[in-house]
Amino acid sequence: MKATRIITASLALALGVTCFGQSRSFKLGQWTEIQNSIIKELDRSYVDTLPVDRMKKAGIEAMLSELDPYTIYIPEEDNEDLQMMISKVYGGIGAVIYKPEKDGNVIINEPYKGSPAEKYGLQCGDELLEIDGQTTHGLTSQEASDKMRGKPGTSVKFKVMKVRTGEVVDINVVRERIHLPDVEYYGMLEDGTTGYIFQSGFTERVSSDIRAAVLDLKSQGMKRLVLDLRGNGGGLLSEAVNIVSLFVPKGTLVVSSKGLAPGSNSQLRTSNEPLDLELPLIVMVDSGSASASEIVSGALQDLDRATIIGTRTFGKGLVQSIRPLPYNGQLKVTTAKYYTPSGRCVQAIDYSERNEDGSVGHIPDSLTHEFKTAHGRTVRDGGGITPDHVVEGRRYSRLTYSLVASGVIQNYAIEFARKHESIDRDFHLSDEMWQDFVAYAKEQKFDDRSSARTYFDLMKKEIEEDGLQDVSAETVEALEKVLKLDKETYLNLKKDEIVPLLEEELVVRYWFQEEGIKVRLRYDDQLRKALTLEPVSVKQ
Repeated sequence: MKATRIITASLALALGVTCFGQSRSFKLGQWTEIQNSIIKELDRSYVDTLPVDRMKKAGIEAMLSELDPYTIYIPEEDNEDLQMMISKVYGGIGAVIYKPEKDGNVIINEPYKGSPAEKYGLQCGDELLEIDGQTTHGLTSQEASDKMRGKPGTSVKFKVMKVRTGEVVDINVVRERIHLPDVEYYGMLEDGTTGYIFQSGFTERVSSDIRAAVLDLKSQGMKRLVLDLRGNGGGLLSEAVNIVSLFVPKGTLVVSSKGLAPGSNSQLRTSNEPLDLELPLIVMVDSGSASASEIVSGALQDLDRATIIGTRTFGKGLVQSIRPLPYNGQLKVTTAKYYTPSGRCVQAIDYSERNEDGSVGHIPDSLTHEFKTAHGRTVRDGGGITPDHVVEGRRYSRLTYSLVASGVIQNYAIEFARKHESIDRDFHLSDEMWQDFVAYAKEQKFDDRSSARTYFDLMKKEIEEDGLQDVSAETVEALEKVLKLDKETYLNLKKDEIVPLLEEELVVRYWFQEEGIKVRLRYDDQLRKALTLEPVSVKQ
């Protein structure tokens, strides 16, 4: 009897597993059959011609949106954009363009240092009237950009109105291979002993650039290093592992991944000899640091090899792989979750658990778990990397965000470039220049309300809908008077937070991105605070 029960239980278990597998396959087969039947019936019966391309795009996007934001379909025509995302390499002239109006000209906003655009004399504020004989009027910014790109070694002809003289000239530019570096700047900080590297991504070969930067900084007398990953949204997993390998022993576990597909479970260890095991490290992170940035900061934190400073990171602990599809399409699909050396997954959102309305939420702190670093410190999973020292960055007012989002600061920089042939590398905005900006901004259309004023406007609307306006008229009127600031007054009130952005924007126009980052460092109180904090010991 006992044997019969065991056999019966085993059989039930086997049937359960089989049914589960069959259930998933059956449902997928059922869905495919229904979908094919609907498409065939529409093709046969629908009153008008089917918009097949639109239906295909909408159907695929709707299907994948039920999974996570990182699983996407890439059609053949977008493959070049995928390669750009992976390598930050393209064929073109090397310039950021700006097109304020579809029926206006293309404006050179920022040529890259050493690019064909710079070599052939294109400057900030130059207006492109024609590209290869076609007027730029009527082109979108993307269409104009596409016409400027092409195979390295080929030429593109521009009819250009020069920014300061107004002269119209023809310029033939030979396209080159443009590489946008992830190491946008490195150098020694003012104390003369601290090296600094600003890394904006994790595309191909960035680890080699980091290695070269570290060696150069060591030759300049660097005694400690700041690796700035603030705003770095990540990229290639392999490059993250290679960067960690510069500072930890060969064979050290950096990250592991776990998924359902064959080959998705793996452990990635360092395979190269380290560059320096003793150099004190500070890694700066914020809410914009994600994916590969979290692998680097999480691994160095778990190994007690670096001090992580800033604010909690984004919380993307999902691994994507590229899979080929018919007709040269590709699927970027989430295949695994990654785990730091201590065993924690930093994924902040559980996309498999959705609310009734389809929305998703962050994993609450109450459901996170404790893990231990190499030296026994407590760290947690479930929501990004929490720094060893939490230091808040600069908070900007609604006005400043509006100035940036509406393009007021960018457009002023172009206007400034039209009037000034050059500025010093160590540029500081004078009081006269500030007043010139205020006068310019006053005439521009943008939302200049404070956060308090926007909340007041909502409250006033609710008061009116509740029929309370007569009861509270005097109070509302008095509050509105206090909150109603004219543009000039509000701009001057926020001068201290606007001036650094203006100076950076202007310096970039004349001296390129590296000098702009130096301006940013000039005002970086978060970094200055980080340099004063107690480090996590490399050895214990």
